[in-house]
Amino acid sequence: MTESSNSNIEVGGLKFGWNIEQGQFLFEGEDAVLFWISSAMRTFFDTIEEISGEESASLVLEATGYRQGLVVGDYFRNMKNVSHREAADLIPSTYASAGWGKASILEMDETKRQIKVRLQDSWEYKINKAQGKSKAGTYLPAHYAGIYTGLFGENIWYRVVESQLEGAEADLVEYFPSDITINKNIHELTRKKESTEIQRLEIMVEKQTAELKNLVSELSSPIIPVLEGIVVVPLVGRYDNSRSNEMIEKTLNSLPKNGARFLVVDMTGLHLDEDNYTAHMVEKLGSAASLIGTEMILVGISAELGALMTNSGFGFSKYQCFHTLQHGIYHALAQDGRKII
Repeated sequence: MTESSNSNIEVGGLKFGWNIEQGQFLFEGEDAVLFWISSAMRTFFDTIEEISGEESASLVLEATGYRQGLVVGDYFRNMKNVSHREAADLIPSTYASAGWGKASILEMDETKRQIKVRLQDSWEYKINKAQGKSKAGTYLPAHYAGIYTGLFGENIWYRVVESQLEGAEADLVEYFPSDITINKNIHELTRKKESTEIQRLEIMVEKQTAELKNLVSELSSPIIPVLEGIVVVPLVGRYDNSRSNEMIEKTLNSLPKNGARFLVVDMTGLHLDEDNYTAHMVEKLGSAASLIGTEMILVGISAELGALMTNSGFGFSKYQCFHTLQHGIYHALAQDGRKII
């Protein structure tokens, strides 16, 4: 080779050329590029993994390698007067001359479309080793799968039997007909990511729902000790079984702590229901309160609520009822001979 701006050499029957003025490198007459493996190409791989994650990056490299291999396989299949076996034998030397590592075909059954390939010191292995990986990469195994798919005109997939990164002398890869495709793998990864994201959102919603439920429980039906011996509980909104049980338990636990002789239940903010649940809930609270020596007083009962509870069979005669909270508190004070001055 001379020191001119245009140089051409032949290595192992393959042509390499340079046009320095045009910044061009040719491999078999086609534009090609040269990269340092352990620095530039490693940075390329690292960046893909950093952006998309290791699992997605592995699939990207696998899909890219396979599809690029299809182009190569189609090229060799279209070579005139060259059999599948001859084309397969040409491929390792072609890639070796380009610095892809030492590849050799150990076994090949053209009828069954089964091939066993040995890959040693490939550029992917060198990059993965520099990255500190412990598992064989996906680009080169998938690339050869793409080559054999293009060569045979039938979908071929791979299985890494031995890995140089795991201590073997070389990667040993088996190729065989399969219904596994790049599109299926991409679809499965997408479904897996969707499922993972849905699970993450469900956990987040469940957590926030629990927090909101706790907050609602704390804010609704608060226990208010207004005066000595008198506790007020405002009922707000609509009560289901869970919420009513929490309210009753919370109220009953607070009555002895506050020395409550009177429990004033304010029903002003209570929503009506048609299944008589409200009436049963209030009656349950009153019965439980009386068992621990606390008298329940009802206030804020609207005409609609009163009619609804009466139709449900609620026994209003058991309790003192007043229109407003103020009147209920006055009544409780009067029972102890007290009044507000």
